[in-house]
Amino acid sequence: MDPVTSFLSSGTLDEVKSMLTRLIDFFKDQQATAFMTTLSSEVTRLEQTDVHISSLVDTWLVLRDLESGGERNRGLMILKSRGMAHSNQIREFLLTHKGIELRDVYLGPAGVLTGAARLAQEAHEEAEERLLYYEMEQKRLQNERKRKVLEAQIAALQADMATAEAELQQLTRQEELYQARRQRERAAMAQRRQADTELTPDLSGDTMHTGKLS
Repeated sequence: MDPVTSFLSSGTLDEVKSMLTRLIDFFKDQQATAFMTTLSSEVTRLEQTDVHISSLVDTWLVLRDLESGGERNRGLMILKSRGMAHSNQIREFLLTHKGIELRDVYLGPAGVLTGAARLAQEAHEEAEERLLYYEMEQKRLQNERKRKVLEAQIAALQADMATAEAELQQLTRQEELYQARRQRERAAMAQRRQADTELTPDLSGDTMHTGKLS
């Protein structure tokens, strides 16, 4: 029924209220859902309707015009819904070719945003998200480059260490060979000296002989 306030032009307020009361009771007895609209003469007054049937209905929806940024948008809120939980937020809704479309509640720095202000804020936040993603990606690439440089440095240090260890092993081997050669030379020299002590000179000639003098 759209709107029920039009009945005021056909009778007094008490007559209209009595008629609507009986009609609502009839719908409830028949377990039928009725959707009624009413025009409010005072936009800021939400305690009651002009036909005084707010106490009879189970759910009361309020439509508001939201004016901001030089444009008018539509908002919807649930003023009451008897016997069920409901949201207390004002939702922007759009009249589209597919019907009524409810937008999610969007809170900006200055409160609820609708229309162009909402789109501008969403674009701003999307740009900030892209910038943050770009900074994170750049940081990730820098860390990746640093990791590769460090891995290369570690590999170079490991190679230097392996070379140094190989050189040390080679020097150790050379030292062992040198010491072995020295020992052989010393042993040979000792044998030579022992042999020299057993040789005696022959004073009568150039030849020499071994043995003891009698």
